[in-house]
Amino acid sequence: MDKSAGQKTATQFLYPPVEPFDKRMLEVGDGHQVYVEQCGNPDGIPVVVLHGGPGGGCSPAMRRYFDPAEYRVVLFDQRGCGRSRPHASVENNTTWHLICDIELIRQTLGIERWVVFGGSWGATLSLLYAQTHPDRAAYLILRGVFLMTRAELDWFYGGGAGKFWPDLWARFATLIPEDERGDMIGAYHKRLFSGDRMLETRYARAWAQWENALASIDHDGPVGEAPAEYARAFARLENHYFHNGGWLERDDQILANVPLISHIPATIVQGRYDMVCPPTASWHLAERWSRADLRMVPLAGHALSEAGITAELIRTTRAVQRQAGMLGI
Repeated sequence: MDKSAGQKTATQFLYPPVEPFDKRMLEVGDGHQVYVEQCGNPDGIPVVVLHGGPGGGCSPAMRRYFDPAEYRVVLFDQRGCGRSRPHASVENNTTWHLICDIELIRQTLGIERWVVFGGSWGATLSLLYAQTHPDRAAYLILRGVFLMTRAELDWFYGGGAGKFWPDLWARFATLIPEDERGDMIGAYHKRLFSGDRMLETRYARAWAQWENALASIDHDGPVGEAPAEYARAFARLENHYFHNGGWLERDDQILANVPLISHIPATIVQGRYDMVCPPTASWHLAERWSRADLRMVPLAGHALSEAGITAELIRTTRAVQRQAGMLGI
């Protein structure tokens, strides 16, 4: 890692802001419309960006991890979040619906194979997409890997991370009666889907604040409240996915299916002090995947916006750019 990364802000590593050359609402079925945009070079290396959450939505900053002269960057808001509609809807909204949406986007845009770029839940979705369509992913760029296992959910919502952040954990946990705290995901689920809009918003903001406060190593303490509509979509979607275990057939499904993607090269960028998605998931993934290069970033946490994480991701997109011919994209 570049030692100067810690002396710069993430923005200083990014490419200049760029506007999309294409924006559209794509009908994906089941009553959902998904917002899709493209920016950069229409004839460039195709890359699809899978945002986190679930429920986070894509942002203009995500366009800036790729050289706009060399990449054709495809971003979209997953079902129920961002500019996709209906907002905050969990109906017909599962991991497998999203994988079908990614394929529909690829086919609609006439792309044969593409680079898949995703962090946190976006890394989960990247891995599951590649395992489902291994002939369509030319390269995976993953950050802050989350494997959707019970151990990871227990770490973050069962008090593990709370041992490092007892003050913030107390704020998150004390909203729930003591006799329900053995299943915080379930307890929040009842309140996030109560039908009472004010109650849902209150618990959505608490859910979002707990995660956001632990995302970056660069700050210490509570963060401000997220806007009500954003928080409600983010919390409801994320909780919905976690409550259902991502609809995986088995707890270790992603690791068990690594042989399906063993031929695909990948780079995994992981913050050493990631409190949201601890490094053990990235480590176990790389152990089983000979073509995956794990890059542990010292003094970095979970957030995409951290300088060290951003520097390594930019280095990776440049390296993939140089390999495009060999990758057949």
